[in-house]
Amino acid sequence: MALKSDEPLEASGMEQEITDGDGHRLERRRRARVTARPAPRSTPSPPPLTYVRLTERPLRRLPQLFIGLALYGFSLSVMVRASLGVNPWSVLYEGLERHTPLSFGTISAVIGVVVLLLWIPLRQAPTFGTVANIAVLACSSDLGLLLIPQDLGLPARAGLLAGGILLNGLSVAVYVGARFGPGPRDGLMTGASAATGHSIRLVRTWIELTVLAMGWLLGGTVGVGTVLYALAVGPITQFFMPWFAYRDAADRAGGQPSPDEPRAGSHPLP
Repeated sequence: MALKSDEPLEASGMEQEITDGDGHRLERRRRARVTARPAPRSTPSPPPLTYVRLTERPLRRLPQLFIGLALYGFSLSVMVRASLGVNPWSVLYEGLERHTPLSFGTISAVIGVVVLLLWIPLRQAPTFGTVANIAVLACSSDLGLLLIPQDLGLPARAGLLAGGILLNGLSVAVYVGARFGPGPRDGLMTGASAATGHSIRLVRTWIELTVLAMGWLLGGTVGVGTVLYALAVGPITQFFMPWFAYRDAADRAGGQPSPDEPRAGSHPLP
């Protein structure tokens, strides 16, 4: 009788050993699958967008600067031809164009020079990229307005608006990533922030609202495109920036920019 009573206990022990063994094997397989999984692809992070001197790899960086600026100016003309609203500075250019004999591109250059004069009391120093910004944007935006027809249908205009905003964000990443310094408008923003002690976000917002109001009063186009631009251009630029931001020797070595290297704003935008 004792032997019979022990049989279920022995069988139970064997079942427990089998269950434990299966559990260990399953756990090992699960860990092996987790280990074998490829690491998720991550977006590379951009280096600090501080100014890098002109003499450092100019053959690599100058074409990027000019291509980015040309695309930026062209993207402005694309959004103008969409006639669904443009960015705040373009609203001002359009408004002034209605009251002067100057072209859109010429007005953008004149405003750029005027804004550059405001740098003087703010102790901002222009760079090669600042001057190139004024000249290339004026020429490429006027060229775009000559090439793109007017009075298009609504579907075509909607396509132009979407394409213009996408191209604008991409072009900002391209030319800012060359790290030749900020454009006139961004230098005004960073200089005013440093002089007043207010955040860049607050200063930028006030500048953009002031420019937008002036342009609207002068007859510039304000519409859904203006809102879409404000919401989309930042994320688009941020998405493309890691692929176009130039990395100098210190960045590639994992170090920081030299303390005597001039800084022209951490995040230059047009």
